[in-house]
Amino acid sequence: MMNGFKPTVYALKNVVTGREFEDEGWLLDDPQGGGPSLIRTIYAKKRIDVGGVEQGIYRFADWLPIRRTLQGSCAPVTYRSEGLAKHLGLENLYITFNGYFPERGCCMTTCSFKETEAYSVCARMGDDCGLGRGVEGRKVLVVASAGNTARAFARVCSDNHIPLLLCVPEDNLDALWFEKPLDDCVKLIASRSGGDYFDAIHLSNLVLKSNRFFAEGGAKNVARRDGMGTTVLSATTFIGRIPDYYFQAVGSGTGAIAAWEANMRLIEDGRFGSHKMKLMVSQNYPFIPMFNAWKAGSREMLPYDDDRAREDVEEIEAKVLSNRRPPYGVPGGMYDAVKDTDGQVLYATNAESNRAKALFLKHEGIDIYHAPAVALATLIKAVEEGLVERDKIMMLNVTGGGEERFMQGKELFYLQPSFVFDLNPQAEEVASKAESLF
Repeated sequence: MMNGFKPTVYALKNVVTGREFEDEGWLLDDPQGGGPSLIRTIYAKKRIDVGGVEQGIYRFADWLPIRRTLQGSCAPVTYRSEGLAKHLGLENLYITFNGYFPERGCCMTTCSFKETEAYSVCARMGDDCGLGRGVEGRKVLVVASAGNTARAFARVCSDNHIPLLLCVPEDNLDALWFEKPLDDCVKLIASRSGGDYFDAIHLSNLVLKSNRFFAEGGAKNVARRDGMGTTVLSATTFIGRIPDYYFQAVGSGTGAIAAWEANMRLIEDGRFGSHKMKLMVSQNYPFIPMFNAWKAGSREMLPYDDDRAREDVEEIEAKVLSNRRPPYGVPGGMYDAVKDTDGQVLYATNAESNRAKALFLKHEGIDIYHAPAVALATLIKAVEEGLVERDKIMMLNVTGGGEERFMQGKELFYLQPSFVFDLNPQAEEVASKAESLF
């Protein structure tokens, strides 16, 4: 914990009703209801003061809903592209890198921007699920993930001795690599091979029937969104103004919602412009449920057969983009974010993203994951098709990279599941076995 840190002062706001209220602990919804709606943080400090690089992600603590700080974080790093920008004929391409790229000062050792979520969410926790060794008497955090989120939370919780139960599809377990063995406070269960991220979410929901556990909350957790929003804070404070376009690949779309919310805070700050950057979000074909809903002009997701969805997930390279139940139509969610910013939902094929992946390595000198390669592929297509003006300020959110660089010469450790459950398990069995782990 940083010496002298005082909890951030903020309130919560119901996006639909506008009601503001105090955060009385681990709120994920407005306790007075009023229909489906995300809640949003309203910070007492309207003009952000950015701290030093040594503070990691907490250099943006003014706009993070946190009670403490944790050791080991790294903030997203933004730089102006030269090689890739020249190749694409772009005048103002800025890359916000999340991962391991020491030459650029980015040292996220899980190589993913999911670290921004984990360091914010875990710093929001109250004392009943807080820090220190031993888990007896404390509730256990539950996180469902397609891979990268699990790796980030596992690392942060292990380092800070926070009890954690991960729920991950068995087919994605190769994403749970670490440079050292994890603390015993981190446990893993999995949904059997053939399942996807939605099956992992279903598994976590069964665990949560036991009052021994509590949900991280996903997109509903303001700490998760505001942690991810630090990518936009990094870009804007580096550039000196809000970007014109924001490119990111999306699975749940939580990062894009976070970008939109950070944009609105920056407008209120008053020093970085008064415009909204256009959200240019992308999916990996053929798994494109948000693209299909957007093109149909539908706030609601279109019907998507479960078996067909699983087959489509099998085909895509970017497995982390495989959320079948994203926060798309909920007020304050993805649909509203893209609509409000006059943005677009796009897609790229595996072949297009693989070409983009190779281009980034060649011109920027570092490997990136398939998901940001999808975003880059759609940026390239948007430029070629005239969807964006070449001279505008473009922010490319590289949501993960540097894994190959990080792994060089290292012995890796893989977290193994304590239990693997069928895709339609018995609720009582899941809850009971989960409890036995703690």
